[in-house]
Amino acid sequence: MTRGISRRWFINTIGVVFLILLVSILTLSMMVQSSTYNGMELALTGRLEELLNWLSGSSGGYETSEFAAITRDYIENVFQEKNRMEIMALSKDGKVFITSTGFEPDQQQAMPDYEMALKSVDNAGKWVGELDTGEKVMAVTRAVRDSSGSLIGAIRYMVSLERADRQTALVISALVLAGAFIMLLLTLSGAYFIRSILVPVRQVSQSARQIAQGDFEVRIEKSKDDEIGQLCDAINDMAGELGAAERMKNDFISSVSHELRTPLTAIKGWAETLQGGADPGTEEKGIGVIIRESERLSGLVEELLDFSRLQSGRMRLIAERLDLIAELDEAVYLFTDRARTERKELRYAETDQLAPVYGDRDRLRQVFVNILDNALKYTGEGGAVSVAASVEAGYVKVLVTDTGCGIPAEHLPNVKKKFYKANQLVRGSGIGLALADEITAMHGGALALESQEGAGTSVTISLPLCATLEASPGLVETPEIQKLLERNKE
Repeated sequence: MTRGISRRWFINTIGVVFLILLVSILTLSMMVQSSTYNGMELALTGRLEELLNWLSGSSGGYETSEFAAITRDYIENVFQEKNRMEIMALSKDGKVFITSTGFEPDQQQAMPDYEMALKSVDNAGKWVGELDTGEKVMAVTRAVRDSSGSLIGAIRYMVSLERADRQTALVISALVLAGAFIMLLLTLSGAYFIRSILVPVRQVSQSARQIAQGDFEVRIEKSKDDEIGQLCDAINDMAGELGAAERMKNDFISSVSHELRTPLTAIKGWAETLQGGADPGTEEKGIGVIIRESERLSGLVEELLDFSRLQSGRMRLIAERLDLIAELDEAVYLFTDRARTERKELRYAETDQLAPVYGDRDRLRQVFVNILDNALKYTGEGGAVSVAASVEAGYVKVLVTDTGCGIPAEHLPNVKKKFYKANQLVRGSGIGLALADEITAMHGGALALESQEGAGTSVTISLPLCATLEASPGLVETPEIQKLLERNKE
């Protein structure tokens, strides 16, 4: 009888679990590869659109006379990702006249994406394949035409897929090892404890399947306070965390989609209006709207890219000695007109104190901009935002206080988490505060929030002064600042 139950358990349970793991690994493997390729395609497309915006913004449109000069200037002086991807500019006869690699381009290399771009309605083409050298790459091309529709050239971005394929292979290997480990664990547990754990394991397996299928409300009823009971608690906690993560992810996607859709709608609407002909006043207004909304889109994409770099550890600081109060002055000045337009009061208690710190000028200004943007965004018409700075005990402290809606107490511990938004009705991606907190931490500082619902919010940014860091260099672990401290010490 024991042998019969064991045999049926091994045939049914082990067989079923093996098939589920196999299908899951195959599915996840395809999803990982698809997600990786889609992400790379989006990155290439984004860079392509950036260059097209640069091209049209520099010349007021796509013109043959300026195409070569502008693209050459962009590739040589503006493009900063030469180590990650290659950019080529093609003349209207399909010849590559400049590439970001600095080497002579191979004019014999086939470019299926270029041919596709010439034939497609949207002037875009994509190709995934192998070069003559055997390297697997992804390339996207956009044909550039002038106002009359005549071809004046093309822009081509290309990135190697070998690293992405290696990473995908590592993920697949990890999935296979995880599947093998699960199979081994089930086999051993079945051989030694089949009678005592068969029923709870079935319950756990069933609940796990439900969680894998997206039912994060499922909970396992714990019958005993033993290892199985602890497993039930762990799975229940995991289901709760996954449910919260799923909701946060959906809210983030919805928020970013709305943030992208709004300026795109304005750009499309005004573009269609201008395309149909308009008087000079309307044309000037429309172009102004398109430029502002394009800058807004660029800012959102750059914020997402910054957060991606931060998460992957690729963000680098350009550290120098600077006066933080001067950077705060510039950031506050940027929001003066906006506050006046929105009928809100922006109070700034200017100070003559010097606050020398070691840090990245642009990143610190980005922290101030994110905090001030949030303060104005959550403050209603007629409200006020106050900014003050002081030097206390070796730290410079910047206090930003608003009279906005405030943050409910239950949301306050989570507002600095990525993608978390306490108020879904207000625009924003939900990563600005998380990004500001991480940048502040990279400078050895801290970002603290105090808020009362209905009364407003106070944000305190504390950063160590140069003297403080020189006396205690262990306060910051950022390599760029550490190198700067070492040079100053020498």
